[in-house]
Amino acid sequence: MSLYRRGEIWWYKFWFAGRLIRESAKTTAKTLAREAEKKRRRELEEGYNGITAHERSKRVQTFEEAAEAYLKDYAVRRRQSSHRYMKQRIAHLRRYFGNAMLIEIGEEAISEYQTARLREGAAASSINNEVMVLLQIMGEIGDSVRLRLRRRKKLRLKQAESCGRALNDEEIASLLEAARVPTEPANGKVDLKATRSRLIYPAIMIAINTAMRESEIRTMRWGQVDFLKRIITVGQSKTAAGAGRTIPINGELFSVLAEHKAWYEREVAPVAPDLFLFPFGADRAYQPDRPITTFKRSWTNVRKKAGIKVRLHDLRHTAITRLAESGAGDETIMAIAGHVSHAMLSRYAHIRTEAKRRALEAIAVASSKQDSTCARAS
Repeated sequence: MSLYRRGEIWWYKFWFAGRLIRESAKTTAKTLAREAEKKRRRELEEGYNGITAHERSKRVQTFEEAAEAYLKDYAVRRRQSSHRYMKQRIAHLRRYFGNAMLIEIGEEAISEYQTARLREGAAASSINNEVMVLLQIMGEIGDSVRLRLRRRKKLRLKQAESCGRALNDEEIASLLEAARVPTEPANGKVDLKATRSRLIYPAIMIAINTAMRESEIRTMRWGQVDFLKRIITVGQSKTAAGAGRTIPINGELFSVLAEHKAWYEREVAPVAPDLFLFPFGADRAYQPDRPITTFKRSWTNVRKKAGIKVRLHDLRHTAITRLAESGAGDETIMAIAGHVSHAMLSRYAHIRTEAKRRALEAIAVASSKQDSTCARAS
């Protein structure tokens, strides 16, 4: 055992299971520092003893080592988009747990992680997903930690119940205007704020007119668009209920898709069933056999130009809200949009009721005006 000072604070270091443990005792008193060191060693020994040699080797694994092995296995078993999502989640965990041994990651460490991520401005839902990934990586150790956190009701942070918001007609018009790429410079001058992406406008139009998710739009292939029958067949989806559903193409969207197809054949490649509608790359360097990885950058530019604070996912919510306002029932909405949560369906049911109420109020107003006109005429 070894104690030493850094400034006024005492630190301790010792070797455990072939690894050097070096930590702050968080005290200016040497006696307390010695007790802190003993307590830390005892915690590690209690977690280490009484288990098999194989399990013991797992417990002295660092998080970095366990995460690397987990990602390799995940890449083989899951699709590329899921693997990309998992890497993003693990990147946050690596910053915090990095070289910590799995045996060191308990309830207190996870609670501290939740607090640290909240201070960074991360959403509760994102933090909850990251903690679930952490516990999966930890294996059996994570299972026991999960049970203890659940008993203490500290496993998941409370999430804000938000179904998103629907854009009004004026906001939609502003968004579409901002997304359009001008064919000719206005007054011979190039608009430096103009959208440069040729892909975001058709993507927005698809979202508003079909209620498709961003991932479903981003990975669309030309073989999913039937111009003759005017139908889109959804490919990969977030849920099993969403994959393979068919969505009619309305007149407005048909024109946009036809225009996009003409541009595609002129600037990208001849349209073929296996090629992606939204290809990877930019400015005549497109790779039509790879889908665009994200709309984030072009979406942010469009949203800022339009002056609207809204998420790309809210376009799906907008489309479903408009369906509900038109009187479409739950079955019709789910046939078009795929899986919709019970909370959302309840909200859309309320929207339908309010739409009916407004329609009946309009009839009442019209009737009262007609009655007053007839009374004056008589």
